[in-house]
Amino acid sequence: MNRKTATGTESNGPWPSPRERAARGKAARSRASRSSQGEFAPSSHRADPVAAIEKQSADRVPELVPIRYGRMTESPFRFYRGAAGIMASDLATTPDTGLRVQLCGDAHLLNFRLLASPERHLLFDINDFDETLPGPWEWDVKRLVSSLVIAGRENGYSDEERASIVQATARSYREQMWRFAGMRHLDVWYSRAEAEQLQTLASGELHKRGRKRLSGALAKARTRDSLQAFGKLTRVVGGERRIAAAPPLVTPLADLLPGAERALLEAEINTLIKRYRNTLQPDRQHLLEQFTVVDMARKVVGVGSVGTRCWIVLLLGRDSQDPLFLQAKEAGESVLAPYVGASSYASQGERVVAGQRLMQAASDIFLGWQRTEGIDGRERDFYVRQLRDWKGIVEPSLMVPRGMRLFGEVCGATLARAHARSGDRISLAAYLGRSDVFDRAMVRFAESYADQNERDHHALVGAVRTGRVRAESA
Repeated sequence: MNRKTATGTESNGPWPSPRERAARGKAARSRASRSSQGEFAPSSHRADPVAAIEKQSADRVPELVPIRYGRMTESPFRFYRGAAGIMASDLATTPDTGLRVQLCGDAHLLNFRLLASPERHLLFDINDFDETLPGPWEWDVKRLVSSLVIAGRENGYSDEERASIVQATARSYREQMWRFAGMRHLDVWYSRAEAEQLQTLASGELHKRGRKRLSGALAKARTRDSLQAFGKLTRVVGGERRIAAAPPLVTPLADLLPGAERALLEAEINTLIKRYRNTLQPDRQHLLEQFTVVDMARKVVGVGSVGTRCWIVLLLGRDSQDPLFLQAKEAGESVLAPYVGASSYASQGERVVAGQRLMQAASDIFLGWQRTEGIDGRERDFYVRQLRDWKGIVEPSLMVPRGMRLFGEVCGATLARAHARSGDRISLAAYLGRSDVFDRAMVRFAESYADQNERDHHALVGAVRTGRVRAESA
């Protein structure tokens, strides 16, 4: 019988043997040699980067789009965070092996962070899956290593230091894929990077200041939950707890629209939350049903996501000191879709959730999706998760080269584990091999793409200067 795999391909009967899968990986070198992975040159048909960004902004909330441009002009790294769509079109012109995995789609270094497991363990994992789709595994690796070079340039690292960071990251990905290739399926599935493991690894690699900074980040992450968000984002108004206004970044519905329109939007979001419950496991549905919605607000998030519709919803449980913050974020078509094919899911929200559950070692217990009709009559897809759940993020600007190298190694290993869950880890390991050919190729690619990213950032800055697009700081 035919079987559809996680990456959307058809498989007949049992899997090929490990030997056959390894042969497939080695054969992929004839389609795309490992050294060719270092090649990048912009296509002669490459679209104007500013036009590409404007096209992506067309369906976003108009008054928020200038904030997106403002954030992207701040630095080449901030631009890169908002330019996943531009890079997807560039990656589509590069060599690929034909080996597919579930892609994150936006695997830059700030999308790797500390997260809470349902068992309340602090894990290190990929966080953002807005662009997730099955596709060439190389694309995630190339987006990660390019982000490290771009961040390293902003920190003033030398060519040698950046090369060392990228090689260590690619080597970590390659060596971990070899480790996963030799593991049982269940062992791969249960593999995860816990905070304690990171501390042990860092103890032998970082100086005292770096170890202290990591310990502080771990401790801070454990405080970032609904209760912390409750204290920071809300206030008491007329004896009732409400989300505090901090426009334009956080705008309560009461300040966003007049009475009649606000009531319609409140009803839309209430319906969204009520129906989204059906996408959760029964035990989690039961838990969520014990909470009551008390307030809502629009929130501006990220860099690439600025302008998409994002609602934060305050719910209370047993009493006023039992809060839950949910975030409902609009899910559009992945920027990868024009190059790897449309999602097999009818809902873009379900696409995001399915990809996240497949790639993450453990996902938020309130992660779900729903489609809703807006007050403008248009249907939109959303995915829902907790606003904060022990999330901790790195600050690249505070890293010394040794720290960024260690961070890159952990990111590379994490990405390998995510790809090993959905792709053919034996074929991937066989393609990558035991030598450093692929690692060195990634250095060449990352430096070349960082050059292109700087040119694209300069083009956007010029467009703002000439008035072609309007940018705002927020």
